[in-house]
Amino acid sequence: MTDAQNGAGEPELSGKVMLYKNPKPLSLEAHSKLGLKNIERPFGFVADSHVVPLTVQEFGIASSSLPIIFAPDKKTPLAVLGARAGLNSFVDEKGFWELDAYVPAFIRRYPFVFAADEGNENFVVCIDEEADMIGENPDLPLFVDGKPSDYSNGAMQFLQDFERQRRATEEWCDIINKFDLFEEKSVTFTPQGENGEAGQPIKIADYIAISEEKLNALDDAKFLELKNTGALAAIYAHLVSLLQWQKMVQRSLRTAPPVANA
Repeated sequence: MTDAQNGAGEPELSGKVMLYKNPKPLSLEAHSKLGLKNIERPFGFVADSHVVPLTVQEFGIASSSLPIIFAPDKKTPLAVLGARAGLNSFVDEKGFWELDAYVPAFIRRYPFVFAADEGNENFVVCIDEEADMIGENPDLPLFVDGKPSDYSNGAMQFLQDFERQRRATEEWCDIINKFDLFEEKSVTFTPQGENGEAGQPIKIADYIAISEEKLNALDDAKFLELKNTGALAAIYAHLVSLLQWQKMVQRSLRTAPPVANA
């Protein structure tokens, strides 16, 4: 824990993180009585999020549950959780995650998060003080006998692992950019009429993906160079994940009709 986390001086944290309302450096002084509580809607905090960041190490397991796409600007990998904005089709009306569906690490780390100071020189462990599952008389305390609890230590280790994976993901994306494999794509849905006739296609989303055509067009030398980077397994997992789009659309339709450009 840094000096800030021990109450010796709180850094000015910059930027905002998706899902987090009020992240503050974890400290004994501020959080000695707090911890994790069992709540009625454990995944309610992510019920309105239709995409979250994903690390490249998650591609293999995530590809069996959801599409993996990339943000238009920095090409950050994203797990698609719903076919329209504001809808997470994996969270049911009771706030529970769908059984057997993959839960991205970005969600599993909540309400903990690493935050950088203004100079981006240090990372501190923070906790969202406004998280519904954080409160007094907890089931899992943050501190025990003046020291971080086993729960908090486990969360800190998870954050360290996540940060390593995040940096590895940036390096992997740099490789894909180097080989110019990204392209713009779109996914559409064709509704069926009462008599089974096909209706007019509806665009669900525009997104960035790896081009299978560009990948196949690489000459032998370039493909071998790409193979030697170790990037191929994640590339193929991403391409397989795109087969989940139709299931995602159908899943979302059970909750709400499709909306163009979600």
